[in-house]
Amino acid sequence: MKGTMNTIGISGLHHSVDFKKREFPNLSSRSYRIAQGFDSAAALVAGGEIVAAAAEERFSGQKATGAFPAQAIRYCLEAGRLRPEQVDHIAHGFSYEPFKEFFNEDDYRRRQYAEVYAPDAQKALLEQHFPGTGWGAKFVPVPHHLAHAASAFYPSGFDEALILVSDGMGEIHSLTVAVGKGADIRVLQQIPALHSLGTLYGVFTLYLGFYMGLDEYKVMGLAPYGNPRRYYHRLLEFIKFKNDGTYAIPVFARDQTLADRENHTGVLRFLEEQFGPARKPDSEITAEHQDLAAALQAALQTCQMHVLRHFKRQTGLVNLCLAGGVALNCSANGVIKRSRLFRQMFVQPAAGDDGTALGAALYVQHQRDPACNPHRMTVPLWGPEFDDEQIAQAIAARADCHAVKHDSFERLSQDIAARVGRGEIVAWFQGRMEFGPRALGSRSILADPRDHAMRERINRLVKKREAFRPFAPVVTREAAARIFDLPAGEEDTFAHMLYVMSVRPGFREQLPAITHVDGSARAQTVAREHNPRLWQLLVEFEKVSGLPVLLNTSFNVKGQPIVCTPKEALETFLFAGLDVLVMGDYVVTARGANKDAPPPTTLG
Repeated sequence: MKGTMNTIGISGLHHSVDFKKREFPNLSSRSYRIAQGFDSAAALVAGGEIVAAAAEERFSGQKATGAFPAQAIRYCLEAGRLRPEQVDHIAHGFSYEPFKEFFNEDDYRRRQYAEVYAPDAQKALLEQHFPGTGWGAKFVPVPHHLAHAASAFYPSGFDEALILVSDGMGEIHSLTVAVGKGADIRVLQQIPALHSLGTLYGVFTLYLGFYMGLDEYKVMGLAPYGNPRRYYHRLLEFIKFKNDGTYAIPVFARDQTLADRENHTGVLRFLEEQFGPARKPDSEITAEHQDLAAALQAALQTCQMHVLRHFKRQTGLVNLCLAGGVALNCSANGVIKRSRLFRQMFVQPAAGDDGTALGAALYVQHQRDPACNPHRMTVPLWGPEFDDEQIAQAIAARADCHAVKHDSFERLSQDIAARVGRGEIVAWFQGRMEFGPRALGSRSILADPRDHAMRERINRLVKKREAFRPFAPVVTREAAARIFDLPAGEEDTFAHMLYVMSVRPGFREQLPAITHVDGSARAQTVAREHNPRLWQLLVEFEKVSGLPVLLNTSFNVKGQPIVCTPKEALETFLFAGLDVLVMGDYVVTARGANKDAPPPTTLG
């Protein structure tokens, strides 16, 4: 923006998967997920303010893509009303050059560095997609874990905080403990990638028949079905706790060859020796799998608390910020919150690598302009939005839809609340798109949480996903502490669907569709000032049902990113067979049966 410092942050490593496919042909699609640089995104920060942020997947339709975020960058320019020459810095959430010598060990690593990780490879992509902008000279690599740390600390609103970053790996580290104070982020301790807790969880995810780096949340959802005591102590034997607050995971030494290290086949062989054959994708999930998931979740929580207790004692800090892929583990976040180890917590809602685009931009801004005043973010509604005219044009292009425009949102919300109360499933498309992987009330599927059959119905017919996976509730801020076991006065902490908490016993039978098997839920609170339309719908649903709570899941189907545009919303609405779609002030229903509706174009 004119007169301010404009920084675009980016994430992703465009050539990462193509390089692996060339070097290791004929692997499975699950094996090609074992790579660096997915979840590419772009974010624009101007004068310390977050102007725009979006993942490339929302434009390309390729879920979790690591492709160069050209479309996301163009969106950021449009949202900021910037010409390319008005961009001061291009910040990238990786900085491999300090570790270049590590990649000189053999020809494979040298090629990988030159083609995938080197700054010159990123600059070449900038020139390819944005020729003549001179952005290569404005390119600033930011260490991966510093980008994660910045993404959490600067928007937290804390003057000072302990920061824990934990993921599969950054450049060469898997965990970083730091202290944030003002504009400064100071690293206290790091754990090498060779001892990665995130990767251990990911390899078990692979062993359990899912996609590593994509489906860890499925393992988290499976864990409450199991008995953690059965395998907990055996899993803890994999981890060596140290007195300095860190840990080692020696099992990764079993990855001895290059192929082992790139695909974790050595560790997978060891897991099969310990626990029997790995589960095949889409095969039956047994009690054995449930118990392993439960033990793995418990082991992860033990590790997190080991680190945090030590560094809380060492620093005396009362605020905590979390980022990195492990920070998307809502069950672990709930354990940390309930421990009361810290007075306040902030978890970056885009905690995965998409969030490093935002973090890299914030880090560069704050390092170059320490006068930037960080303040606590609210809901990250930083993506594209569409006005009524654009929505009307998309609807008019469909002969298989009928739309009614309400003359007030109050009447619309009353209509939709009544529909939900009658058992209808609603697609909800309002305002700016969320940044991050959670459905935070702009691109959502909403339903009645009181309906015992609703979870199975949406899992089987709409989302086409595993039956064991729970759905999250969304609740008004005013009612949250009454219905869910969260501290009164701290409701805004839970505005991003990032903590597992208990449903209070008196409400579990009333809310079966969002209460997990262990009586828990991943509740999100909604404040009137942050999301007035969703808040109003919840208020109207309370008049129908007695409870200001809705089942809330992301507006997509299996294999598809959350929808971005009105066109995608219409396609997905019809393909999924949803009952009604609300876009802006329009209420859309299908004309006739939808069984032959083509799949959404964003499925690729």
